[in-house]
Amino acid sequence: MIDDKIIYEDLLKKIDSLISRDILTVSNLCNFIAAINESFSKISWIGYYFLKDEKLYLGPFQGKVACNIIKIGKGVCGKSVEKGVTLIVPNTHEYPGHIACDAGSKSEIVCPIFYKGKIMGVLDIDSYEFDAFNETDKIYLEKLLSLLVEKIDFSNFNIL
Repeated sequence: MIDDKIIYEDLLKKIDSLISRDILTVSNLCNFIAAINESFSKISWIGYYFLKDEKLYLGPFQGKVACNIIKIGKGVCGKSVEKGVTLIVPNTHEYPGHIACDAGSKSEIVCPIFYKGKIMGVLDIDSYEFDAFNETDKIYLEKLLSLLVEKIDFSNFNIL
């Protein structure tokens, strides 16, 4: 079994060469999550929710059909935005107010995406395994998101 740190280190290099300002933002966003998804068998769903008018709207994703809109403070994604931190949920069935878009989801990690000091959305990742995500995932997903924001100009990105 390959150590997750090794996978993430390879992902940092892969994503650094995969995304650029010369490519459409939506294309970069799609390849970013595809690269993560294909690297980990523990992922059942991965995607973005973008912030607009105090609500999170579904962005590009891979997995089953998902919730379209999440209010700030609701579910893991809404709480991540409200608190401004990455949240790791080892057991979604025990998380108060968890929004179950996929009843099979057992654990989740949600990382806020910061652009120019403000949250613009979240990266949401689910698993059919309990306790699938840990501090290593948090550290490296935050690094990957920093790389994404560094390499893409989101100043003209409009989700609606």
